[in-house]
Amino acid sequence: MIRASQLSKHYHMGESVVRALDCVDLHIPHGQFVSIIGSSGSGKSTMMHIMGCLDRPTSGTVEIHGQTINSMSEKRMALLRNNEIGFVFQTFNLISRTSALDNVLVPLMYTRRSFSSKPAIEALDRVGLSKRAKHKPSEMSGGECQRVAIARAIVNKPKLLLADEPTGNLDTHTGTQIMNIVHELHEDGMTVVLVTHEMDIAVQAERMIEMKDGKIVADTAVDAARRAEILKLNQDAHQSLFRKKSLHPPSSKPLPPQMEAR
Repeated sequence: MIRASQLSKHYHMGESVVRALDCVDLHIPHGQFVSIIGSSGSGKSTMMHIMGCLDRPTSGTVEIHGQTINSMSEKRMALLRNNEIGFVFQTFNLISRTSALDNVLVPLMYTRRSFSSKPAIEALDRVGLSKRAKHKPSEMSGGECQRVAIARAIVNKPKLLLADEPTGNLDTHTGTQIMNIVHELHEDGMTVVLVTHEMDIAVQAERMIEMKDGKIVADTAVDAARRAEILKLNQDAHQSLFRKKSLHPPSSKPLPPQMEAR
């Protein structure tokens, strides 16, 4: 569970003050799949960093799994982050000189839960990469690297998965594979918060939050009918834009099979 009240984050840029978050109120119950969408500078990544105990707010309160992080020590924040939160990033953030297995083992070393490689092998198997355990990132495709990153994120069995543009560096087919894994993790009970600027990715969540100028401007429950409506509006807007520029409109990306059935 995540609860934020009057959450603000300010940065000083010379004599100017940048309000990355501006008095945001947000409640995400346990087990929900939420996407946060917005253009660059909207505040979505800042929101994710605070949810993930990677940053602190300037003002307001943040509660993660019943624990208020505002006055929490760095050590307690690190424990909360390592034990209960998994992270997936657009650029994978893997250690290039080590194998997939060793990359997945990293969170276990920080928490000192186990000196066995069994949890890491199980996590790699969960994302379909157990046979690539000894390969280094340079020997794998982008999609495989992202699956290793997901295995690393879930090896400690976190309650919360935070994904920042997880398909941003991937082609459509590979992005669909990654989203299939995200859906499977959510269906197993994990809370998922996914940050993206791609509408066809955002609508796959059961709840979609739109941010602009550090504020939440829309908070929408997404069912099958609403999902189809949003995708149609998005496609129409793209077609209109491309007609004005005398270009061919892009084809819409297919949804994962489990989303088409919903």
